Amino acid sequence: MTDCSDLCGGRYSEGLAATLRIISGKWKPLILYFLLDEPKRYGQLKRVIKGVSDKVLIQQLKELEADRVVTRTDYKEVPPRVDYALTPLGRSLADAIVPLCTWGTENMAEMESIFATRDVLP
Repeated sequence: MTDCSDLCGGRYSEGLAATLRIISGKWKPLILYFLLDEPKRYGQLKRVIKGVSDKVLIQQLKELEADRVVTRTDYKEVPPRVDYALTPLGRSLADAIVPLCTWGTENMAEMESIFATRDVLP
Protein backbone atom coordinates (compact mmCIF):
# COMPACT_ATOMS: atom_id res chain seq x y z
CA MET A 1 0.00 0.00 0.00
CA THR A 2 1.29 3.46 -0.89
CA ASP A 3 2.04 5.80 1.98
CA CYS A 4 0.07 8.87 0.94
CA SER A 5 2.17 11.11 3.17
CA ASP A 6 5.13 10.49 0.80
CA LEU A 7 3.21 11.85 -2.19
CA CYS A 8 3.35 15.55 -3.07
CA GLY A 9 6.22 16.17 -0.68
CA GLY A 10 4.17 15.19 2.36
CA ARG A 11 1.38 17.55 1.30
CA TYR A 12 -0.89 14.89 -0.21
CA SER A 13 -3.94 15.83 1.82
CA GLU A 14 -3.50 19.51 0.96
CA GLY A 15 -3.21 18.74 -2.76
CA LEU A 16 -6.21 16.44 -2.67
CA ALA A 17 -8.23 19.02 -0.72
CA ALA A 18 -7.35 21.71 -3.28
CA THR A 19 -8.36 19.43 -6.16
CA LEU A 20 -11.64 18.47 -4.52
CA ARG A 21 -12.39 22.12 -3.83
CA ILE A 22 -12.09 22.89 -7.56
CA ILE A 23 -14.18 19.91 -8.72
CA SER A 24 -16.71 19.98 -5.87
CA GLY A 25 -20.22 19.84 -7.13
CA LYS A 26 -22.09 17.08 -8.85
CA TRP A 27 -21.58 18.42 -12.37
CA LYS A 28 -18.08 19.96 -12.47
CA PRO A 29 -16.20 16.72 -13.27
CA LEU A 30 -18.63 16.08 -16.13
CA ILE A 31 -18.21 19.62 -17.45
CA LEU A 32 -14.44 19.20 -17.44
CA TYR A 33 -14.68 15.78 -19.07
CA PHE A 34 -16.93 16.97 -21.89
CA LEU A 35 -14.73 20.00 -22.58
CA LEU A 36 -11.64 17.81 -22.90
CA ASP A 37 -11.94 17.13 -26.63
CA GLU A 38 -12.96 20.62 -27.80
CA PRO A 39 -14.66 23.87 -26.75
CA LYS A 40 -18.43 23.62 -26.51
CA ARG A 41 -21.31 26.03 -26.58
CA TYR A 42 -23.67 26.16 -23.63
CA GLY A 43 -26.40 24.24 -25.47
CA GLN A 44 -23.98 21.44 -26.35
CA LEU A 45 -22.98 21.08 -22.70
CA LYS A 46 -26.63 21.09 -21.63
CA ARG A 47 -27.37 18.24 -24.05
CA VAL A 48 -24.48 15.98 -23.02
CA ILE A 49 -24.82 16.57 -19.27
CA LYS A 50 -28.17 14.93 -18.69
CA GLY A 51 -30.23 16.07 -15.71
CA VAL A 52 -28.48 19.35 -14.91
CA SER A 53 -30.68 22.43 -14.58
CA ASP A 54 -29.85 25.66 -16.40
CA LYS A 55 -29.32 27.47 -13.10
CA VAL A 56 -26.84 24.90 -11.77
CA LEU A 57 -24.96 24.52 -15.06
CA ILE A 58 -24.52 28.30 -15.33
CA GLN A 59 -23.43 28.51 -11.69
CA GLN A 60 -20.90 25.70 -12.01
CA LEU A 61 -19.49 27.13 -15.26
CA LYS A 62 -19.04 30.51 -13.54
CA GLU A 63 -17.24 28.83 -10.62
CA LEU A 64 -14.93 26.91 -12.97
CA GLU A 65 -14.22 30.14 -14.82
CA ALA A 66 -13.45 31.93 -11.54
CA ASP A 67 -11.11 29.05 -10.63
CA ARG A 68 -9.32 29.56 -13.97
CA VAL A 69 -9.91 26.07 -15.30
CA VAL A 70 -12.51 27.12 -17.91
CA THR A 71 -12.58 30.12 -20.21
CA ARG A 72 -15.73 31.69 -21.59
CA THR A 73 -15.55 33.33 -25.00
CA ASP A 74 -18.36 35.72 -25.95
CA TYR A 75 -18.27 36.40 -29.68
CA LYS A 76 -20.51 39.50 -29.36
CA GLU A 77 -22.77 38.31 -32.16
CA VAL A 78 -26.50 38.30 -32.78
CA PRO A 79 -27.80 35.76 -32.03
CA PRO A 80 -25.49 35.44 -29.05
CA ARG A 81 -22.67 32.92 -29.37
CA VAL A 82 -20.63 31.89 -26.34
CA ASP A 83 -18.39 28.89 -25.91
CA TYR A 84 -16.47 27.31 -23.07
CA ALA A 85 -13.01 25.78 -23.24
CA LEU A 86 -10.43 24.40 -20.87
CA THR A 87 -7.44 26.47 -19.85
CA PRO A 88 -4.09 24.64 -19.65
CA LEU A 89 -4.75 24.21 -15.91
CA GLY A 90 -8.22 22.87 -16.69
CA ARG A 91 -6.86 20.49 -19.31
CA SER A 92 -4.43 18.99 -16.81
CA LEU A 93 -7.29 18.56 -14.33
CA ALA A 94 -9.57 16.98 -16.94
CA ASP A 95 -6.76 14.62 -17.93
CA ALA A 96 -6.60 13.53 -14.28
CA ILE A 97 -10.34 12.75 -14.33
CA VAL A 98 -10.10 10.37 -17.32
CA PRO A 99 -8.74 7.44 -15.23
CA LEU A 100 -11.71 7.82 -12.89
CA CYS A 101 -14.03 7.52 -15.91
CA THR A 102 -12.17 4.41 -17.02
CA TRP A 103 -12.40 2.88 -13.56
CA GLY A 104 -16.14 3.57 -13.41
CA THR A 105 -16.70 2.01 -16.82
CA GLU A 106 -14.64 -1.07 -15.97
CA ASN A 107 -16.52 -1.56 -12.70
CA MET A 108 -20.01 -0.52 -13.84
CA ALA A 109 -21.70 -3.87 -13.16
CA GLU A 110 -20.42 -3.99 -9.60
CA MET A 111 -21.29 -0.32 -9.04
CA GLU A 112 -24.86 -0.90 -10.25
CA SER A 113 -25.18 -3.80 -7.79
CA ILE A 114 -23.82 -1.67 -4.94
CA PHE A 115 -26.11 1.26 -5.80
CA ALA A 116 -29.16 -1.02 -6.02
CA THR A 117 -28.41 -2.46 -2.57
CA ARG A 118 -27.60 0.90 -1.04
CA ASP A 119 -30.73 2.55 -2.43
CA VAL A 120 -33.06 0.04 -0.73
CA LEU A 121 -31.45 0.31 2.72
CA PRO A 122 -33.50 2.23 5.29
